[in-house]
Amino acid sequence: MIGAPALLLYTCGRRSGFRRCSALVYGRDGGRIVLAASNNGLDRAPSWLHNIRNHPEVELRVGRHQLWGRATVVEPSHPEYAHLWEVMNRSNHRRYDAYQAKTSRPIPLVVVTASQSR
Repeated sequence: MIGAPALLLYTCGRRSGFRRCSALVYGRDGGRIVLAASNNGLDRAPSWLHNIRNHPEVELRVGRHQLWGRATVVEPSHPEYAHLWEVMNRSNHRRYDAYQAKTSRPIPLVVVTASQSR
């Protein structure tokens, strides 16, 4: 994550119900936070993506700012996917193209619409 913007994503475990934390690179698209469920190009999706599919309410820690929001999974068939992919690829020094090349699964993106307070 060196040189790329990073945040902490807090989700609710889909099976356990426990709070889970993941450090992730992120991109910004206007007021939205964009995440890539790349899992470094592995053939399985990261656990946090499964958690979001079951519990879309998330908490983010970006620097000193704590945000809460709702996460929406964006699949490659979505009209905004290409634009959001480019946002993420730029944020992570174009590494997401390499991650996608390593796996046969399409890498979904996640858009979080956040608010400053609860």
